[in-house]
Amino acid sequence: MSRLLPVALALLLLLPAGCTRDDDPIEPGSTEHTLGERTFRTYRPASLPDRRAVPLVVVLHGGAGSGAQAERAYGWNAAADRDGFVVAYPDGTGRSWNAGPGCCGPATRDGVDDVRFLEDVVAAVARGAPIDPTRVRVTGMSNGAMMAYRLACDSTVFTAIAPVAGMIIGDCPHPAPVPVLHIHGTDDASVPWAGGPGKRSNGGTGRVPIGIDGPPIPDMIADWRSAASCAAPTETVDGPVTTSIATCPGGRTVELISITGAGHQWPGATPADPVVTERLGLDPPSTALDATAVIAKFFTAPG
Repeated sequence: MSRLLPVALALLLLLPAGCTRDDDPIEPGSTEHTLGERTFRTYRPASLPDRRAVPLVVVLHGGAGSGAQAERAYGWNAAADRDGFVVAYPDGTGRSWNAGPGCCGPATRDGVDDVRFLEDVVAAVARGAPIDPTRVRVTGMSNGAMMAYRLACDSTVFTAIAPVAGMIIGDCPHPAPVPVLHIHGTDDASVPWAGGPGKRSNGGTGRVPIGIDGPPIPDMIADWRSAASCAAPTETVDGPVTTSIATCPGGRTVELISITGAGHQWPGATPADPVVTERLGLDPPSTALDATAVIAKFFTAPG
């Protein structure tokens, strides 16, 4: 990306300590980056080779979260060390993502083009590290999960998605032919498993729009499978965890994992501070499933 020299120098002087510009190498470890007026974090395992192209996993925080919070809570750095990939943790505008009409928060209110921003994050990471463009994956929690669906609807950069505790916002008539793994708790009151308005939904209006009022999650996934011309799914049950897998053209799959009794959270995540959990009314993470381990395995599968 070209810049006028005075502007480039001014931006360099404004960078906080520990931050890098969007065209700098992705160094081993955890690093913060700037991309115009936006920010994102990366994690690169020290063991990765310098030249061999590796996968990229983009992790999208939920509403009121941040890239740093997602990095702390969800365990993706350890998965990257184990499986050999780079992780990006972008920051939404006002801790939110514009995933579609009415949801969510300042990003939707202000009409932020988060599809473009996240495509630019991928491009910036690829300039600083050898990334395999056929293995650019995205996962997200809640509003971040909704944004993952939006990327599958409106972008061809991302080659697999794994939404957790989210839903599709707005129309998606022609989703990209990518593998999908959706994880959801049956006692989720914010994005209800049975459909209908979530407990924080305000109809997508006001200063902080939150428009969550969709179909039952199994119906949404069934519609996605139909749009992708998938075969009938097969189902397995392991205690509270039910996994439904449909094979689709091109060898990809559309999968739904439900956790009986789980609420609106990332299964297996590091629990938030108990005081914060009580004050905000947050659900504790389910211990019935390690979502990060399951998604990492899904992302490393062919297709």
